[in-house]
Amino acid sequence: MISQGNIFQTLEMIRQQHLDVRTITMGISLRDCADENIDRSCTKVYDKICRLAGNLVKTGCDLEAEFGIPIVNKRVSVTPISMVAESCRAESLVPFAHALDRAAKEIGVDFLGGFSALVQKGATNGDIRLIESIPQALAETDVVCASVNVGSTRAGINMNAVRRMGEIIKLTAEATADRGGFGCAKLVVFCNAVEDNPFMAGAFHGPGEPECEINVGVSGPGVVHHAIQSMRGKPLDEIAETIKRTAFRVTRVGQLVAQEASARLGVPFGIVDLSLAPTPAVGDSVADILEEIGLESVGAPGTTAALAMLNDAVKKGGVMASSNVGGLSGAFIPVSEDAGMIRAARSGALKIEKLEAMTCVCSVGLDMIAVPGDTSAATISGIIADEAAIGMINNKTTAVRIIPVPGQTVGGTLDMGGLLGTAPVMPVSPYSCEAMISRGGRIPAPIHSLKN
Repeated sequence: MISQGNIFQTLEMIRQQHLDVRTITMGISLRDCADENIDRSCTKVYDKICRLAGNLVKTGCDLEAEFGIPIVNKRVSVTPISMVAESCRAESLVPFAHALDRAAKEIGVDFLGGFSALVQKGATNGDIRLIESIPQALAETDVVCASVNVGSTRAGINMNAVRRMGEIIKLTAEATADRGGFGCAKLVVFCNAVEDNPFMAGAFHGPGEPECEINVGVSGPGVVHHAIQSMRGKPLDEIAETIKRTAFRVTRVGQLVAQEASARLGVPFGIVDLSLAPTPAVGDSVADILEEIGLESVGAPGTTAALAMLNDAVKKGGVMASSNVGGLSGAFIPVSEDAGMIRAARSGALKIEKLEAMTCVCSVGLDMIAVPGDTSAATISGIIADEAAIGMINNKTTAVRIIPVPGQTVGGTLDMGGLLGTAPVMPVSPYSCEAMISRGGRIPAPIHSLKN
């Protein structure tokens, strides 16, 4: 039974504290769209997405109007295209990206994820062709997102893929130089990627998922910030308990939307991902939460501990609210999308090295970070390898979404607008890791991966 008090609390969270359903994402399997002829395969892909997701946007808008809950994005994730295209004889897989982009625009979604490859232990011919197609694919499409999983706790880290992804990121920045390297904002490199993530740019519909499903991502940094503002001077365990209760209420909102969308679209309800995904809007910042806990600025000593407590409390509250919590679920720390993170980066309080430490205890990793355009491919690969190592050793998902901004140096700014926000160009270490990266090979899986 939902009490009147619960209803009023939820309305206040929506109206004053930036609570929203960040995304309703339909996952679609494209495994039956494989064909030796790339044109036939692309036609099957386009037709299936339009058929299954044709009412997704309308349903999201109807739910938004009926419940008064903002649903910011409507998205689609698909089977990693490297799998769908494996039997195609074409060298370039860019036509798949064009088909995905056309389908996304036809049904009206904001983003479509799944121009992806899973190469944590090695790459097939299809994987290699997809990776080589990424720069052109992201340059020639508007809403298609790409991801590559280069490592896992079970397999170790594919350093050949890590090396190549550093180069691919540089090529993608050059291919979209007229937009500040924007293509890189649609490209994520993962370790331990999950199959049911509804958030872009890393969403894809994993091979273990059903034919079609609805996943919902809920966000509420402003709600959590508001909840702890009245607790100044209180001990940290009481703050953690408050965050947990708040996360419970936020997750309930996501579950309501997911169940309704599932019923109306006639597809299974997958998961609710409770991730504190910030926006550039004032009052919708993870950094503000950490500073409310007692930090002068994000990046100060104690930042990692405060973030660990926040992330854990969010997960505990979410799990209590729904048996379908999945995806990433936790606190995101994208620099460009969080007004407090931007402020700390500009002041010098927050550096990439501190962000790396923070990623040990939160979702997902080094996210939406702008670096100088002359940053070498090897340095980018080294940053990817470091994040992948954190994920592999700690059995968690980590990722890198980094933008080497063409023509920009430290202190510059990349303005992407909307939810993607503004990224201050941050310094990277001047010391080289090229000799290590050029070795290639594979970093073996850790001893604790042997659990059978």
